[in-house]
Amino acid sequence: MAFQALFDVQYPAPGDTKLAKEISTLIQSAPVGMDHDWGLDHGTWTIVRHMYPDANIPVLQLSIDYTKSPATHYEIAKEIYALRKKGVLVIGSGNMVHNLRMISWEMINCGGYDWANEMNDKFKNLIANGDHKPLINYRNLGSDAMLAIPTPEHYLPLIYTLGLKNDEEELSFFNDKAIGGSLTMTSVLVV
Repeated sequence: MAFQALFDVQYPAPGDTKLAKEISTLIQSAPVGMDHDWGLDHGTWTIVRHMYPDANIPVLQLSIDYTKSPATHYEIAKEIYALRKKGVLVIGSGNMVHNLRMISWEMINCGGYDWANEMNDKFKNLIANGDHKPLINYRNLGSDAMLAIPTPEHYLPLIYTLGLKNDEEELSFFNDKAIGGSLTMTSVLVV
């Protein structure tokens, strides 16, 4: 398997049963189940293993039900906002533009497709202006948005970071890079 190296990585961070139960009571807009055997997804361990290499902090992963609407995910983020007030770090790890089917290795150093760059800029402008509604309803942003987000699992973490941001916080963009012509990664850091 080409991606076996991803499956071979071990990040043995402990969980936190008490916090998991608290999260399940905070979320009212969708049913929440707990799974102690699933393990951490690469979208989680690739981030936290660099922040906490000793795996000595509890890590919980909230699975994203991509059958739920982006509006539901935004509401879930609002529901778990109380965790931030308690000092719980919530990370939304994903990509705003993520279309591996359109990747062009010939364009890897050329900046990417116009549609990918335009959508990346549009997303960043909407985020910077605090205009969350078009980002939640991204399917209404046209065919370029659908090229940028052919499947929602890499985009929905952004919806969580938007729902968790309060008006007083500043944001910054990092890791803004075109890879392979169609995979533009912009992450949003909520401070």
